[in-house]
Amino acid sequence: MNKNSSICKMQFSPKNTNTISKIMWGIALGSRVKRIIPFHSNHLRHYSSSHSQLPNYVHANLLKNGTFGELSVTNYVLSLYIKSKDLVCAVQMFDEMLDRDVRSWTMIISGLVQVGSCRMALDMFADMHKEGIVPNQFTFSSVLKCCSRLNEVRMGKSVHGWIVCNGVFVDTALENSVLDFYVKCGSFDSAKLYIESMTNKDIVSWNIMINAYIQIGDMETALGLFRRLPVKDASSWNTIIRGHLQNDNYGIAMELLYEMVKSGTALSKETFSIAFGLVASLTALDLGMQIHGRLLRSGIHHDGFLRNSLVDFYSKCGEMEKASFVYQGFPKCNASDRCSKNNNKSLPHSFSQSSMVTGYVQNGKLQEALKMFTTMVTDRFEVDKFTLTSIVTGCANAGLLELGQLIHAQIVKAGQPFDIFLSSSMIDMYAKCGELDDAWSIFRETKVRNTVLWTSVISGYGLHGRGRDAIQMFNWMLAEGIKPNEISFVGLLTACSHAGLLNEGIHYFMVMKEEFGIKPQVEHFTCMVDLFGRSGRLDDIKDFISKNKISNVASVWRSFLSSCRIHRNIEMAKWVSDKLFELEPPTAGSYILLSNTCASGDKWDDVAQVRGLMKDMGLMKHPGQSWIQLKNQVHSFVMGDRSHPEEAAIYSYLNELIQRLKEIGYLTEANIVMQDVEEEQKELLLAFHSEKIAIAYALMKTSTGSPIRIMKNLRVCTDCHSFMKCTSLLLEREIVVRDLRRFHHFISSTVTVLVEIIGKVRMIYNACELFHKVSQYLETCGFYCHQ
Repeated sequence: MNKNSSICKMQFSPKNTNTISKIMWGIALGSRVKRIIPFHSNHLRHYSSSHSQLPNYVHANLLKNGTFGELSVTNYVLSLYIKSKDLVCAVQMFDEMLDRDVRSWTMIISGLVQVGSCRMALDMFADMHKEGIVPNQFTFSSVLKCCSRLNEVRMGKSVHGWIVCNGVFVDTALENSVLDFYVKCGSFDSAKLYIESMTNKDIVSWNIMINAYIQIGDMETALGLFRRLPVKDASSWNTIIRGHLQNDNYGIAMELLYEMVKSGTALSKETFSIAFGLVASLTALDLGMQIHGRLLRSGIHHDGFLRNSLVDFYSKCGEMEKASFVYQGFPKCNASDRCSKNNNKSLPHSFSQSSMVTGYVQNGKLQEALKMFTTMVTDRFEVDKFTLTSIVTGCANAGLLELGQLIHAQIVKAGQPFDIFLSSSMIDMYAKCGELDDAWSIFRETKVRNTVLWTSVISGYGLHGRGRDAIQMFNWMLAEGIKPNEISFVGLLTACSHAGLLNEGIHYFMVMKEEFGIKPQVEHFTCMVDLFGRSGRLDDIKDFISKNKISNVASVWRSFLSSCRIHRNIEMAKWVSDKLFELEPPTAGSYILLSNTCASGDKWDDVAQVRGLMKDMGLMKHPGQSWIQLKNQVHSFVMGDRSHPEEAAIYSYLNELIQRLKEIGYLTEANIVMQDVEEEQKELLLAFHSEKIAIAYALMKTSTGSPIRIMKNLRVCTDCHSFMKCTSLLLEREIVVRDLRRFHHFISSTVTVLVEIIGKVRMIYNACELFHKVSQYLETCGFYCHQ
């Protein structure tokens, strides 16, 4: 292409440097620019517009003055384009250069590597070889970096061989590039042989090898090699501390950080970032604040990525106000800065927004998380998969189905691909919002399934009390060759517990230990105690605790106490509560369990004594709360709630509904009222439980035939359970209630028939697919099955 062409003049005129013209021009270029564009269109737009326009002005003036022909001048302008990350113009100019030396080729290859276009950089290297230009050590360093990023082991070894055979001058930097290539490509034996042959090893060489041992999990050798270093720079300390942090060796990592400070080594930006990650993992707020103070004194606290580390640290420590204060210190990004996640200004800001969303969700502040998420979308910041996963998790925890569906629709509309973690969070969201069929659909549509995905769907079935289906999914997972982990068994044992499958639960608990070698954790023991308790096997719980030597686990005794309440065993409840109070500080929940157990046996003196203890210790019962989402608005109710604008109509409807239910056999279970009052007063107290008020309001506001979904923060009482069952039968409405432990489904007889038919069809389909998988496995072993 003639460099005096109209396209060229338009491109390098200072008045025509907008993004659209550059991209349009880039599309009109030759094959090389076309090879960049598929890499990431937003990526190129960013690198063509968001950096300094100085190269365009310099280039235009040199063309105008006629002084652009000299090689040194063209190389200088080329370097300006590369430093400003304007690779579209850089490649165009490089293709039009009449003279190109090794410096020209090295700069363009290095520039492509910097923006991640490694495949094109290797193509450039091949063209360089064809033109007979001999690479230098800087060229080889960039090419080896490409090979390691693309895992091109064979090509990297070929480049190394060419260096050796052609007598290229190898300095320490190039030797380190070769060593780094072997390490990053997993050729650990080659890396060990090569470092032994190196004549000049510097601190970078040893840091590379320390990192190599960390990658293979040999922390002992890595630490030993670090200890033998004669000189340790900040990079050495950062490598070994980060390695122990990544391997969950928090104690050793903290000791090394203390040694680093004590040695007088200056803390770099990376050191501070690692330190904040460490204290966040330990939730060591006071120590983290001390490190924050040191950062402020260092004068580098304005760095965007360090601010992001601070936001993440305070979020994980539950200090969202401090996290918000740090976040507010970020400089505002304009529209051009926000156009791409690759922008140096917008990247830290976007990461911190993601950390804020995650922090709000983890700390139960869903409303604030949604506000932050909305800001990210409206301000056109890049929303990554981690942010989407967090906000979907928030919807799952709060049971906000409509909002979760809206986010799901936006993800699909934006063409965002579903990876394992995003698919898993969507399955979890639909399962926790009562839409198990939608959760199943996402599972079916996911092509690649790992343990995380299978565990999500198994746990979903368990949450809905469908223990048999959960067991079927577990067996299907094994047939697929997927190995379960400890969380998979938590979901499976929970499913067995909620469905009352005692023998099956005992079987899979033994399978977990004996066949898969998984050591039971607190969650597994708690599930087993709950399983025995639901079956009324309280004496077996005592034997189980003694046999497994878990008498020091508070959650096990809490579950045991709950079982005592269910079966109204007052004497055992007192014994269990004494054990529990020895292990943990008194909590309102434990005392309420004991009080309710005593009340169930009409032991009102004991009830008064327990509640007196609660009052003396300042313990308050957490009020029951139910909520429902209607037309993107959440309506929340508590027992006897009169704060709703339509409370008169709600209570009138509820009273009328209760009277109609009594006509078809509904009887209030006054015996569950844990207060020593008259029967009429007990009925009045039961009538206005929060879930009943929520259901009455939902019936008033929803159309006939539509399902009703209620969320509650405590367990549903037996009277409310009967109320919902009768309401579903009377009005032929599907009612789904999620309480603290599980889902409760109430479906009228007409709907039940259809659901059972659909369930049987699905079971047959699953069984056929499982049979097919097993048949394939048996055929590989020499057996043949016929359907």
